[in-house]
Amino acid sequence: MKTFPMFLQMQGRRVIIAGGGEQAAQKCRLILKTDAAITVLAPSLDPELADLHAQGRIVWQSGPICPTAFEGAALVFVATGCCATDACLHMLAKSAGATVNVVDQPHLCDALTPSIVDRSPVVVAIGTEGTAPVLARQIKTRLEDMLEPRLGDLAAVAGRLRDRAHARLAPRMRRDLWRWVFAGPVRDTHARGGERAAAQMIKQAIDTATFGAETVGSVALVGAGPGAKDLITLRGVQRLQEADVIFYDRLIDPDILDLARRDAERVYVGKAPGCHHWPQEKISGVLVAAALQGKRVVRLKCGDPGVFARGAEEADALKAAGIPLEIVPGVTAASAASASLGGFLTERGTCDTLVLATGQSETVGKSHTWIRTLQPGTRVAVYMGVGSAAAIAKGLVDAGLQDQISIDIVSHAQQNDEVIAKCCASTLVQTIKANAISNPAILFLTWAQAVAREKQVDRVVHLG
Repeated sequence: MKTFPMFLQMQGRRVIIAGGGEQAAQKCRLILKTDAAITVLAPSLDPELADLHAQGRIVWQSGPICPTAFEGAALVFVATGCCATDACLHMLAKSAGATVNVVDQPHLCDALTPSIVDRSPVVVAIGTEGTAPVLARQIKTRLEDMLEPRLGDLAAVAGRLRDRAHARLAPRMRRDLWRWVFAGPVRDTHARGGERAAAQMIKQAIDTATFGAETVGSVALVGAGPGAKDLITLRGVQRLQEADVIFYDRLIDPDILDLARRDAERVYVGKAPGCHHWPQEKISGVLVAAALQGKRVVRLKCGDPGVFARGAEEADALKAAGIPLEIVPGVTAASAASASLGGFLTERGTCDTLVLATGQSETVGKSHTWIRTLQPGTRVAVYMGVGSAAAIAKGLVDAGLQDQISIDIVSHAQQNDEVIAKCCASTLVQTIKANAISNPAILFLTWAQAVAREKQVDRVVHLG
């Protein structure tokens, strides 16, 4: 971000608007929604501003403008409509140490005016750092449709009852209460016009501590996708925002954790191949322990929790302890890698069988038995296969498949350091070394049907 979004306290503070025409009036309308004291600096005022002055809603200063006019202002808007005049006023305001916004001149702005969705005290600000104001307005329009007109009134009721809830409920129960208020029958009742009934429902819930809150903790096994922040599912984001504690893997993009609640506890349980700082049994144990404390737990796993992620072991431990469990699927690495190649995991007439395999296995002698599944029309996606590339290449050669199989390699799929390479069995190891490919990586071994037919025709012609 080049700009940092922040809401300024405006009650009792001065805002200076330099200009007396339509641009100044637009800024005045905006600031009048706050509790700021507005001073307009201009030799004359248009009818709208003159009327506001007559009503005593703004202060008007028509004399010469000097730096002292801007001293102590929380914010200054320069909006005369003349670029040269605006630039001069900008210099005067800056010499007084003011934070300045110059209309339609982003390069002179300390602060940019966002598009605003006003459901006060709920306020949503949308900014594009001055690059695309039309896009900001389009987003604003969508949000206006999403948020019911009187949502701010419900938020205000909740604000007035926060102390009451704080005195009667523990922190976890308070979070459950407000989640119930804003995502359940209370909000629906309020949106239908039942303001009094909604308020009474909240009061009763606080006093009786009955509002559907969970009495025991729960665990969600959430797939974070292949790494990129924008490839996690909406349900995954929702679970992150609800979590009290998040246990996350080594390969999780740190940006994904920014989607979680700020006060959620984050615990790194990364496991590197050959260097298991957190054994699987320990991870399963801490998930159970946290849930038994009544916490809402997220186990955040790279890719999909059901594909080579040892999710079943964690699920078994949770079920044995009677812990409620939810599995939130994610985009698995094979899907992301295939998209990076600009292709598809299956293709009609070319590849109609897909096998997901791993380059690592705890079963002795069983690591690469999937090679036997290769036949025309088959694609095998090998997860974490870089370390066993030599064994895979040898297995293909020993099976007589070195000429039939094409190999695509995608490392760190859909991430900034993504690497893509193509080779055959005889050059697999050299290709990995030459391109400095490392895990996480997917190896696609494909025996396309079309290729198989070509080989057969070539063979017939040769023998003939």
